[in-house]
Formats: sequence, C-alpha cells, structure tokens
Amino acid sequence: MKQLLNTLYILTPDTYLFLENEAIGVKIGGEEKVRVPAHTINSVYCFGNVTVSTPLIGFCGQRGISLVFLSEYGKFYGRIQGPVQGNILLRRRQFAALDDLVFSKRLVRSILLGKLVNSREFLMRVRRERKEKEEVFTNSIQKIARIAEELRESPGIDSMRGLEGAAAAAYYAAFSAMLVSEEMGFEGRNRRPPEDPVNALLSFLYTLLKNDVQSALEGVGLDPAAGFLHTLRPGRPALALDLMEELRSPLCDRLCVALINRGQITRKHFEQLTPPVLLGENGRKIVLKAWQERKKEQIQHPFLQEKIPIGLIPHAQAMLLARVLRDELDEYPPFHWR
Repeated sequence: MKQLLNTLYILTPDTYLFLENEAIGVKIGGEEKVRVPAHTINSVYCFGNVTVSTPLIGFCGQRGISLVFLSEYGKFYGRIQGPVQGNILLRRRQFAALDDLVFSKRLVRSILLGKLVNSREFLMRVRRERKEKEEVFTNSIQKIARIAEELRESPGIDSMRGLEGAAAAAYYAAFSAMLVSEEMGFEGRNRRPPEDPVNALLSFLYTLLKNDVQSALEGVGLDPAAGFLHTLRPGRPALALDLMEELRSPLCDRLCVALINRGQITRKHFEQLTPPVLLGENGRKIVLKAWQERKKEQIQHPFLQEKIPIGLIPHAQAMLLARVLRDELDEYPPFHWR
C-alpha cells in the first residue's frame, strides 16, 4: 500500500515558496520561516496570493508533487502536475469502458449504492445520539432505503442520477438536525455561492476531498477527467467527482458536523455571512488541521481487510477501480464506512 505523505497548506498572503537543497522553503515578507524536506510532501495547496519559484515548480513536476492553487476562500483554480504517469494500456481500457453501457451502468450503480449506504449509516449513527430528533432522521433513513431499492433496478444512468438527487434531498433534509446549535443556519444544500456557513464549510471540505481523489486517480494511472456518473466536460475531473460521492458522508460531512458541534467552528470564523459566505483565515486553519489529523487515523478497510490511514482511502478506491478495469475484479467495491 502506498505511504501516506503530508500535504503542505499555505494560507498566509504574500508567501513565497522556493527550492533549497531538495527542501521547500517558505518566506513571508522576505523572511524565511521554515524549510520542509520535499520527500515528506505529497502535495502543496496554495490559498490566495502565493508565489512559487520556477525551480520549485520544475522540481515538483519531476518528483510527482502536485501544486494546487485555490482562491483565498477555497475556490479551486487549477493544479500543476508533472508528466502523465501510469500504464497507457490501463487508460486505454478506461476510455473503452466509457462506451460500454453495461459496464458503465454497473459501475455507476455501485458508486451510488455506496453513497446511499454511507449516508444512511451516518444518519443512523446521529439518530442514536440525538434522540430528540429521532423522527426527522427516521424519515430520511426510510426514504434513502426505498431509493436504494429502486436504484438496484434502475434501467439507465440518467434515471440513477435522478434517484441520487432524490436521496441527496432526503439526506440534507435531516442535516440541520445533526447540529447542536442552530446559529449556523442550514436550510438545504446550496453552492456557487454557498448561502450560509454550513454550506461554505461543506464546500471547502469537498474541494479538499476532490483534490485528494484526483491525485489518487493520477497516482494509479487513471485519467481523472474520464468519468461515468458525471457528464464529461473540458476541464472537469469527472471521474474524481464520481469517486467522491461515496466518500462525502464519511470523510467530509462527519468532520463538518463534529467541528460545529464541538464549537471549533462558529459564525465568528466566517468573514462574510451574506452570500457568498466566506470562511476566514483562522477558520481555514482550524479545518485544515482537523483534516490532516483525521487523515492520519487508522481504519480497517472493509474490502481489503487491512488497516490503512483514512487519508489513503481515495488511493485504495482508485486502485480497486483500476483492478476492475483490468478485469482482476468482477465488480467495483464501493467504500462502506462501518
């Protein structure tokens, strides 16, 4: 199994990153603050106004260290990656599978069933902890269970997308009941722009997950743009968005609820509370620290039956998808959080 390396997050404005003796140097206001050995870093996330030296860009490309650029508030701008790696025969199989309707339907059904199972498990867990809201959770759990049964018999990908949308509506209808405090405000999932602090926090976490999944796909040699559930569009990492679906609830939503219910993230951590709602610098630091700590926790992977850090779940799922495309597995096993 691949080794879990660190991610370097740069949030301070006017930061300059440079290369020095195979280490990533960080200067702020012309003053060097720290040097990080490059061999310990998997990717660098640059938020806002960050400058990266040309030698460091070249070095990262050669060493497979991805440079990800985002706005100050977490909107994805782009990423710099080195030469395409992986077996061309695997990518050829991936592209051929896009035109295989039987394969595509089986894969999309597996991914969405994984998403619904994880969403339902999360709701059931919170229901045990918040008995005063039991009816709200039970309604959503029952709806998702019914939709999952329909999904198993759904004849096409378009109808599966419609069922997924209905399941998402049922899931988010119970989301506010998960939160101990009502001050954050949540009346349903919205984005572009997020209209309340909870949606802003969710969007930030989903951006982090998307980049981790995209890196995992590239790491095993798959093309993150060639997806099966999400429609193909230039510049869109459709396959990364596909594999994200089953991981949203266990990796992002649970952390979102925990940060709010523990009082680690409150309204004061947002710079703007009217649309677009913006997570401030201190809030981003808290979230990123919690995200990194969470990724280091060990779990038993339900299919591989071995202990891995949570941060390697995207890599494990990308590896399993590659095995399916190589005909080493009959079905794609979605990640099931137990």
